Amino acid sequence: MECPLDCGYLREARRHEKPLPVDPKQIPNRDIHFSEEFLEEHENLVGTLADAVANAAFRIPGAVDTDAREAVKALIRTYRTLEAGVYYESRPENILAAAIFDAAQEAVTDYRREEREDTGLARTRDSDVLKSLVFLERVEIDRNNGRPRGRAYLDALRLLYSGGGGPEPAAPGSLILP
Repeated sequence: MECPLDCGYLREARRHEKPLPVDPKQIPNRDIHFSEEFLEEHENLVGTLADAVANAAFRIPGAVDTDAREAVKALIRTYRTLEAGVYYESRPENILAAAIFDAAQEAVTDYRREEREDTGLARTRDSDVLKSLVFLERVEIDRNNGRPRGRAYLDALRLLYSGGGGPEPAAPGSLILP
């Protein structure tokens, strides 16, 4: 049985977790740079993406950090190809990650549509989306506790970008086989 994200014992355990050591040379996408100013300027975009990833994962029974990580990595690959002028969607094979991927893609489309409606033009470039996704990837690296069924990253997104009021995870499915 999974512990609810607002469980006091789980919260206390997360405060005492030691982060996994990260070799700076092993951090992916080191060639993509963003500044604090970029994050402030694109706060709504980053929040929209984080919210889409977390909410999609929480709607899917059994989705965990590794599914979200796989979705974000696939999104980064997709936006890297877009920057090169090629449209090639790197959709994950994992169905849970693919559903998170789709939700994030839909969130970007909606974000750009609302931006066009509000300002009359779309200011958000593919490179802005790519940098925002790389930031979310680095948040995942920072929150990764090494547990295969962990949800520390998803919980961090929920707390940081949904004001702590995001949805609770879906109950695990109960598949009964003969």
